Amino acid sequence: MKYKAPGKCPVCGEKLSITKLNCPKCSTSIEGDFQPCEFCRLPEEDLDFVKVFIKCRGNIKDVEKELGISYPTVRGKLDAVIKALGLEIPAKDTVKDKDLKESAKMEILEQLSKGEITAKEATEKIKNL
Repeated sequence: MKYKAPGKCPVCGEKLSITKLNCPKCSTSIEGDFQPCEFCRLPEEDLDFVKVFIKCRGNIKDVEKELGISYPTVRGKLDAVIKALGLEIPAKDTVKDKDLKESAKMEILEQLSKGEITAKEATEKIKNL
């Protein structure tokens, strides 16, 4: 079983670098200071979002339908990925934080009412907003 390499140091939060590569077939090892791709550093949830976004060819309405989330939530997730990749978002294009949090809370409560998540999961998600 292969595990995804962590992207950030669990102690200080700094980006990690890869220092050794191995060939599983011939056991060749190469040591150095290698940087993983930008997308490899994304948390699994963000990477899943990016895959859906690409699958939907960037059409936010299709992403809404695919993930069953609202437009502000899609925009918020997209903004989070853009920031995580170290890119800048023009100020005119950002969704207001307050609106985004309110929309996300409503979505979490809707998932709870449909039985898609537990009360404990809902509480954790709301705390993390």
